Amino acid sequence: MPIYLDRHFVEGATRNTLALAHEKDLEVQDQYQVKFLTYWFDEARSTAFCLVDAPNKEAVQRTHDEAHGGIPSEILEVDPSIVEAFLGRVKDPTPVDINSEPVIDSAFRGIMFTDLKDSTLMTTLYGDAKALHLLHIHNAITRNAIRDFNGTEVKHTGDGFMVSFSSIIDMVNCALNIQKNFNLHNQTCPEDALEVRIGLSAGEPIEEHGDLFGSAVQKAARLCALAQPGQVFLSEEVHDQCEAEKLNFEDMGPIELKGFHHATELYQVRAAS
Repeated sequence: MPIYLDRHFVEGATRNTLALAHEKDLEVQDQYQVKFLTYWFDEARSTAFCLVDAPNKEAVQRTHDEAHGGIPSEILEVDPSIVEAFLGRVKDPTPVDINSEPVIDSAFRGIMFTDLKDSTLMTTLYGDAKALHLLHIHNAITRNAIRDFNGTEVKHTGDGFMVSFSSIIDMVNCALNIQKNFNLHNQTCPEDALEVRIGLSAGEPIEEHGDLFGSAVQKAARLCALAQPGQVFLSEEVHDQCEAEKLNFEDMGPIELKGFHHATELYQVRAAS
């Protein structure tokens, strides 16, 4: 059967009320031939997301209506492997111990794109063997930072990465760490210098009639393409999540991005001097 991700606006709800609603869904799911796999809840943004194995969207709606009347505002058919890549799981998280409830996290995610400068020219400039060696160095530096800052690699693009983060501040620090480590590499091995550009955005998994994290992914990719080698560009959503942190932000002003109806407030972040 298809797998669906749905979104609910649940203003005023708490983690306890969402857990009870999830239990009610489980109680009636067999009547409609559906299986609720897991859910996410963001109390600050008043949103919840359910992952459901169901024959169709109508079965998802009917089950929610029968269980507690909470009809979802959006239902999106998804690939569970893509959901797992972005959100980190496709089933309820394992409790910390047998006497505790599982910790249900928010579905709000940071999205990072990286891109290696002149990757398509490396074979022409250096030959196949050295170009592959430099690509391996690039991959190792980037993946080490992704691991150290709890990122999840969604996709390797050949000359860069798309990465998901549950913590926005971890994402920003990861980007800064990547740039720092490429700078260190370039100082140590100037003959093998490598430079990357990075774009950061953030959002919830479903937009109006969109793809999974469609707007956040597109914005991060656009910002990455806009950045110069060595720069980290980020969206207003990312900046606002980190405003209380002691980071070196520069407001670059509004900018028009292809595919977006409204101007995006652009920021750059640099390592503290």
